[in-house]
Amino acid sequence: MTTDIPLGSRVVLRYQLPPGHSHPMTDVIGVLESVDPVVIVRAADGSVVEVDPERVVALKAVPARPVRASEIRSLELASADGWPGVEYTWIDGWLARYGHGFTGRANSAAPLGDRGSVGSLDDASPGGTLDRLREWYAERDRPLRLLIPDRLGEVPLGWNVSDEVVVMAADIDNLALPEGPRTTTVTDHPDPDWLALYRYRGSALPDFAVDVLDSVRGGTLGFGRIGAADSTLLAVARGSVTSAPDDRRWVGLTAVEVAEAHRRHGIGSLICGDMINWGREHGATHACLQVAVENEGAQAMYRNLGFVAHHRYRYATEPGG
Repeated sequence: MTTDIPLGSRVVLRYQLPPGHSHPMTDVIGVLESVDPVVIVRAADGSVVEVDPERVVALKAVPARPVRASEIRSLELASADGWPGVEYTWIDGWLARYGHGFTGRANSAAPLGDRGSVGSLDDASPGGTLDRLREWYAERDRPLRLLIPDRLGEVPLGWNVSDEVVVMAADIDNLALPEGPRTTTVTDHPDPDWLALYRYRGSALPDFAVDVLDSVRGGTLGFGRIGAADSTLLAVARGSVTSAPDDRRWVGLTAVEVAEAHRRHGIGSLICGDMINWGREHGATHACLQVAVENEGAQAMYRNLGFVAHHRYRYATEPGG
């Protein structure tokens, strides 16, 4: 059966029932897992429907179920534990992180406290939330930078907004992952070769970046690599397995890098799939990652694996900051 609907999409499948049923056909809504040799749809309750293509009456993509604000908060908290920087603290419902200035997420404050517990930044009076956040970052010689996820907070009036990011996520059972022996070798810490291949925004890593890469809070870290026969590294990736307040356990993918000479050959998908399988071995049930809005190529690769957009976040800085 041919279709333009990517695997991992939410679909409605209408198919014919065998003779003898009270009605000739029925529908199921779920995630499309296969179209060949049979059409497979996994429903929300985990049940799987397998249908021969000749029995398919209609197969259509449907909008994804709306993501609740509580789900965004839970995922962001699990992601923050997987990338906590080297220092972190709670200030009036804002999670403040510091990581020597390396990466936006490790050097920003996010409104991840429970609903109603997040202090307002509209009050600039001494001792208020805004003042305390400024002071915490000033003590570390950093400007105050906010990370604002969808529906968890508003950018303060007049602040500068930049660097919008798409958070993509999936139930691991819905992903198209490599089968058989794992090609990727996973270690507990990054070695010099791993660090040399990973380029943050196209640049070599500063010496202190390893402190951020090697940090996790209440979880497990793995540093994956795919090497050639001559020991040349073809690709690297970092995985962190952490738990969310809603009891989901996430493997977060970060620092995915393929050597320039080996790009567009499926190696990126392979190492991501292997790291997700590694995460599942450590108890992960779901997978997530962050991609810059403008990086359409990476988003397409992750959609082909079965990831879907979960929410977005953006950064905000004070005028003149």
